[in-house]
Amino acid sequence: MATEILADERALRLGRRERVLAEMHAHDLDLLVLGRQANIRYVTGTPQLWTAGTRPFGPGCVLVRETGAIHLLSTWDEGVPEDIPHEHLYGIMWNPMNILEVLGKIDGAATARRVGTDALSPLMGQLLPMAFPQAELVDGEQAIATARRIKTPEEIAVLRDSIRTAENGLAAAVSALEPGAAEKTLSGIMLQTMAAGGVSTPATQDAAWVTAPDHPWRVRGDGHVQSGDLVAFSAGVIANGYIAQVGRTWPAGPPRDGVADLYRRWDRLWSRLLAACVPGKPAAGLLDAYRDANEPLPAMPVAHALGLGFDAPVVSPELPDTAAADRLEPGMVLAVTGYVWEQGIGAVFGREMVLITEGEPEVLTSAPAWNGNTNGVTK
Repeated sequence: MATEILADERALRLGRRERVLAEMHAHDLDLLVLGRQANIRYVTGTPQLWTAGTRPFGPGCVLVRETGAIHLLSTWDEGVPEDIPHEHLYGIMWNPMNILEVLGKIDGAATARRVGTDALSPLMGQLLPMAFPQAELVDGEQAIATARRIKTPEEIAVLRDSIRTAENGLAAAVSALEPGAAEKTLSGIMLQTMAAGGVSTPATQDAAWVTAPDHPWRVRGDGHVQSGDLVAFSAGVIANGYIAQVGRTWPAGPPRDGVADLYRRWDRLWSRLLAACVPGKPAAGLLDAYRDANEPLPAMPVAHALGLGFDAPVVSPELPDTAAADRLEPGMVLAVTGYVWEQGIGAVFGREMVLITEGEPEVLTSAPAWNGNTNGVTK
């Protein structure tokens, strides 16, 4: 297995960069200063190390609209694509005045009128005007978020690869499901399988749990599966920077009475959720799908966009106004969640990744699902 750090493929990174430059033009931004890691990779195609955890905003990347030039915070060339020359790299500096000097020497910095940033700390809010003396500092997150919400064909291809890795982990965990199995063991099998496939970065570590028959959401038990339990699996992986998620629920041993009816309820809900994935329609249609199916809205978001990290929209019962204002567009990829629960039985949780197209939505995930029969599966 190769261990070198490789830049994203040329077509992938250039397609994304063209979208950002177009949004910079639409939002009248001369320069875009980025500090969020996913945004930096989106623009540069450079995977960076040592980026976990919370850290204050810092100018990790500058994109110049007029020339398309990129200036990148990096102490080495490994993983940096050839279209970012070495002289456009700048190292980590403890003294912020030194980094301001570097930024001020970027072509176009002295004459820029509008500089967008994807975040801003109080200190940088005071210092950045020194590097861009003629510019107004404005919110640049809207521009890059708008670019990221629509996936390029190359991004869809990378997402498909990520999905396959997640589904392989899911299949391994489901194959180990039996009464007496520990939730942590099932989660570990899933993560181990994904790592063996070359991806050691999960999107979640809480990957398997017994659904509670006496509570509509999650209640911690002894952590072991009993015969008849409905066990939910949530496989998530970050491969080449792109997040894939898929969810399924399987019974352990012979299913309890009423389980097949619960799955049929999930199927009815899912048909309404998928029908809501129509371009031009408000994202709130996904919330309405639950009401139309006479199912309570879940505690989790009903849908959220995925790509190089988490993108907009996030469709949640807690954000109804946001969902009503947001419109679905061709090229969005949503992780759509169906969740139904019944007292005394448990819950059926399912999550699919759906590509919004000009016509019918395309379900990108293909992991088998229990079909309501003792030994049968279906998709």
